[in-house]
Amino acid sequence: MVPRREPTARQMRLAVELRRLREAAGLTAIEAAALLGVNRVQISQIESGMKGVSEQRLRRLASRYACTDKEFIDALVVMATDRTRGWWEECRGLLPTSFLDLAELEHHATYLHEVAILYVPGLVQTEDYARGVFSSRVPELAQDELELRLRHRMRRQRITTPYELVIHECALRIRVSDRTAAKAQLAKLLEVSEADHITVRVIPFDLDGFGSAASAMTYVGGPLSKLDTVVRDVPQGLAFVDSEAQLEVFRTRFRKVEAVSLDPDQSRDFIHRLARDL
Repeated sequence: MVPRREPTARQMRLAVELRRLREAAGLTAIEAAALLGVNRVQISQIESGMKGVSEQRLRRLASRYACTDKEFIDALVVMATDRTRGWWEECRGLLPTSFLDLAELEHHATYLHEVAILYVPGLVQTEDYARGVFSSRVPELAQDELELRLRHRMRRQRITTPYELVIHECALRIRVSDRTAAKAQLAKLLEVSEADHITVRVIPFDLDGFGSAASAMTYVGGPLSKLDTVVRDVPQGLAFVDSEAQLEVFRTRFRKVEAVSLDPDQSRDFIHRLARDL
């Protein structure tokens, strides 16, 4: 296979999992290459995401690494052989790669859990709200890039994956634009909360027991729990977290945040009151 110029986050995740399997088997890259009858460079390219791997070779690797988790191996095979070129590919070379990686991750998700503290999440933003967010960026975005980011964000919202959002009152009250846009955003939250696959929960300012203000995150369910991913905002853009230990930490955080939030009916009533008072 021809080396890739820039592997996607999904391709990198496959590469990381294959490296973890090798390391769990106690093998060096040189030893793994010898077992397969290939050279070390080929193993290195596969484990860096720079080259793909066929189903046959992936299963041979798993066998040499003594991995007996058939369900996990099958899931890796799907990742290795998937040739999906989604709508986000239209933005390649036009937007930062993290935008494309996020859209691809959401496309393959089995479920989404999100905790939002300061802003309404992109998956449920109105266009005016999203425009306000992008317009506040420093340095200022060129108009054509701003419009491209808007189109990308609106296209991401065509999801049918089960989505549970826990949103803090802070995010509901911050006006990234004007009063009209704020009311429209609350109306959209009420609208999407009625969808069968979307659950919206609110954490009011006056709710006791909330000490997780730093827990903003998007938890993306994979085909297996060990293939889940957490997405977090960092100063450089987006960070994708996938170590088993960290995944368990974020699962626990989400359960705790969810436990102190209002139930869906109470949350809709709360949002109704905010909208009425604007």
